[in-house]
Amino acid sequence: MNRSRPPNALRIPALPVAGSTAPDTPIGKWLQEPGSDAQPASEHAHTSPWHKVLWLTGVDYFSTLGYQPGIALVAAGALSPIATLILVAVTLTCALPTYSEVAKRSFTGQGSIAMLERLLGGWYSKVFVLVLLGFAATDFIITITLSAADAALHMAENPFLHATLGDSQFALTVVLITLLAAVFLKGFSEAIGLAAVIGVPYILLNVVVLAAGVVEIVRHPEVFSRWTQGIHARGDWQHILLITALVFPKLALGMSGFETGVSVMPLVAGTKHDPLSGKPPLGRIANTRKLLAAAALIMSVLLLLSSLVTTLLIPKEAYEAGGAASGRALSYLAHGLLGAAAGTVYDVSTILILWFAGASAMAGMLNLVPRYLPRFGMAPRWVAFRRPLVLALFGIAVFVTWIFDANVEAQGGAYATGVLALMLSAAVAVALAFGKETKKGSLLKSLYFWAVAAVFAFTLLDNVVLKPEGLLIAVGFILAVLTLGGLSRSHGSLNLRVADVVLEDEASARIWARLRDKTVHLVPLGSPTPARRARKAAELRKHYRFEGPIAFLHIKLVDDRSEFLSELKIRVTEDASGDALLEVGGAIAIANTIAYLSELLNPISIFIVLTRGNLMTQAFRYLIFGEGESGLLVYGILLRYWEWTPEDDVRPIIYLLSE
Repeated sequence: MNRSRPPNALRIPALPVAGSTAPDTPIGKWLQEPGSDAQPASEHAHTSPWHKVLWLTGVDYFSTLGYQPGIALVAAGALSPIATLILVAVTLTCALPTYSEVAKRSFTGQGSIAMLERLLGGWYSKVFVLVLLGFAATDFIITITLSAADAALHMAENPFLHATLGDSQFALTVVLITLLAAVFLKGFSEAIGLAAVIGVPYILLNVVVLAAGVVEIVRHPEVFSRWTQGIHARGDWQHILLITALVFPKLALGMSGFETGVSVMPLVAGTKHDPLSGKPPLGRIANTRKLLAAAALIMSVLLLLSSLVTTLLIPKEAYEAGGAASGRALSYLAHGLLGAAAGTVYDVSTILILWFAGASAMAGMLNLVPRYLPRFGMAPRWVAFRRPLVLALFGIAVFVTWIFDANVEAQGGAYATGVLALMLSAAVAVALAFGKETKKGSLLKSLYFWAVAAVFAFTLLDNVVLKPEGLLIAVGFILAVLTLGGLSRSHGSLNLRVADVVLEDEASARIWARLRDKTVHLVPLGSPTPARRARKAAELRKHYRFEGPIAFLHIKLVDDRSEFLSELKIRVTEDASGDALLEVGGAIAIANTIAYLSELLNPISIFIVLTRGNLMTQAFRYLIFGEGESGLLVYGILLRYWEWTPEDDVRPIIYLLSE
C-alpha cells in the first residue's frame, strides 16, 4: 500500500494502538527496550562495494565447505566428484540466472517471497508466503543448528581438545547456540568487516589444504588410477551419469547462500546515477549480480576440488558415520597433510565461519519474520522486537538440535529441503514475471525458468523422498505459522485495523472539522444515492427523537482484503439540508472502519442496521472478506477499545436497527 502521500494538513492524526503502552515490569522493559525492535535489511543506510558485501553472503555459502565434502562422500562415495560436477552445472545454469533475475525484480532485498506476494495477490499470496516462510524457517534454523553442530564436531575432534571434549558434541552445540543467542540479545548487527576478517582467511586456508591435496595426488598418481578404475567398474558413462543425477539432490545444500545474496542487496553500493527511490537502481543490480556470480564461481571451484581431493585421499572407513573424517573431511586432510598445528588453525577458522553462518541465519530470521507476519496481522506484537524473537528462535534451535542429536549428516537433508524450496519459489517467481511481460523473448525466458523450476522441483521431491525429516520440520513450521497466525489474526480482528486516514481535498477537511465532537449522528449506508439518504433520514427522524445533522457513511472495500491494516481516503460533502456524506475508500473491513471513524468523529450516536444472518457465516465472511454483522462487530470493537482508553467524554449511543 505505497500510495502517494497528500499534504500533512489533510492527514488525520492516528488513534493510539491497543497494547502500544510500554511494559511496566523489569523483564518486559528489557525485552521491549527502545531501539530493540527488529529492523529489516532494507532499512540499512550504509552501503559498501560488492566485493566487500560478498563476504556476508560468503559466511553462509562458503561455510558449507566445513561439511559438504563429507556429506558428498557419504552420499556418492567414489562418484562424489561427478555428482559435484552436476551440482556445479545446476548452480551456474539454474540457480545463478534465477537469482540474477530476482535481484533485478526485488532490489530492496525482499527476495523471491516478496516477488510471489506481488505476482499472486490476495489471500493466495498470503497463504503461499506463509508456506514459504515455513520452508525459510527450516533453512535458517537448520543453518544455525547444522553449523553449530559441525563447529562443535571440529572442536571435539581436534587432537588438542579431543581428550577433553571428545564425547560432548551435543553439549558443545547447545553452548554455541546459546552464545549466538546471547550476542543477539545484547545487540548484534551484520558487520561487513567482521565477515571479511572471518571469510577471507577461511577461503585462503581451504586453498592451502586443497593445494596440498593436489600435490599429494601428483606425488601418488596411483590413487587417481585406482579411482578411475573403480569408476569404470561401475559401468558405462550413461549408467554413471544416471546414478550421479539421482545422487545429486543429496548434495543440494551446496547451493545455499543465493537467497542471502539477494537479501543483502540494500548493503551493496550502486553508482551515482542510481535513483534514490522508485525506479530500479541499475548500478546496484549490476553489482549484486557480480556478487552472486563471484560467490558461485568461487564456490564451484572449491567444491569441485574438495570433492576430488577428499574422494581420492580419504579412505572409506574414515568418512563413514563415526569415522575420523565424518562431517569434517577437509579438516581431516588438513591435519593429515599439514600437521596438527596447521590443522588446528584450520579448525579455528572453520569454527569461526560456521558460528558466523549461524549469526547470518539468525539475522535473516530477524529480518524476515517482522517483515511479513505483523503486516498480515498474524503475529503478536512482541514479534516486532528483537529480544523476544531471539529467545523464541533459540528455543526452536535447541529443540531441533535435540531431535537430530547434533548429528551433521542427519541434518543435511532437512537443510537441503529448505534451500531447494526457496530456490523453487524463486524460479517460479521469475517464470511468472517473464510470463506477464510482453517484451520480445520473454516467453522463451519464461519457458526456460519453468524448466529450471522443474529441475528444482525434481531435486526437492527426490530429497524429500530420501530425507523426509526435512519436510516434516518444514510442515511443522508451516502448521505453527498458519495456526498461530490464524489465532493472532482472529484475535486482532477486533482491533481498529486502520494505519492511516487522509482527506481527499481542502473542502473535505473543512467539513470534517465541523462534524467532530458531538455534532452529528453517524449512519453507515450501503447505497449513498440522494434518494436513499433522504428516505433514511426521514425514517430515522420519524422513529427516533434527536437533533442535529446526520453524517452518512459509505464504505468501499478494496478488492484485496487479505491485508490487515487499511489506509483510508475520505471525501466529505454536504447537502442543502445540512446532512453530510462521508465516502470512504481503501477499507479492508466495514465494522473496523466504522468503529475507527466513530472514534475520530466522536458522534452523538451511531445507527447500524442488523442483517440477522447466520452468525457463523457472518463471522467467516468478516474474517476473510471484511464483511459481516457490522452492528454487533462495531460494538465489540469499540468496547475493546474503550476498555483501555481513558473515558474523557460521553461515549456515543449505539442503535442496532432491524430492517
